[in-house]
Amino acid sequence: MNLSKWPFLSLTFVVVPLLSGCGSNAGYPSLARRPAERITGSAAVVAPAPAPVVQPDLATQSRLARLREMASTAHARFNAQVPAASRLVTAAVGAAVASESWSVASVALATLESRRSDAMIALADLDSLYTRDRVEGGDGTAIAAVREQVTAWVADEDTTLAQLRGRVAD
Repeated sequence: MNLSKWPFLSLTFVVVPLLSGCGSNAGYPSLARRPAERITGSAAVVAPAPAPVVQPDLATQSRLARLREMASTAHARFNAQVPAASRLVTAAVGAAVASESWSVASVALATLESRRSDAMIALADLDSLYTRDRVEGGDGTAIAAVREQVTAWVADEDTTLAQLRGRVAD
């Protein structure tokens, strides 16, 4: 083997044994955690002060009451129309698409969706009111409580609509 072609190879044979002596840890400090680096001591845990409950101003309370009433009225109208729509959907079960009974059931479902949209308008206004209150530093709990109720009504309406739609052939 001619090492003159690869001078780095001959250098490697000389340097590697010399570097192997650098691997010992004699004289170097340990990297283990020292007692001064350990966290010790104890401090008493202080409970945070409870957040103050901030009631919305009178204008917001009034608007909140109107939005809740608007959603409640829409939900009541929705529920009042469900039995008639259910009868019309039952009559359309198995009917051909675009037949008379299918068309009447579709109109009844569209009317129910319109009642649902009335509740959705109130929900969108509640979302806006909640966001504005939180941005301005309020806690939004009063608004969130009304919003949860309206959301539950809308979810109930969605379930009813899905059940009725599932019974009508598309």
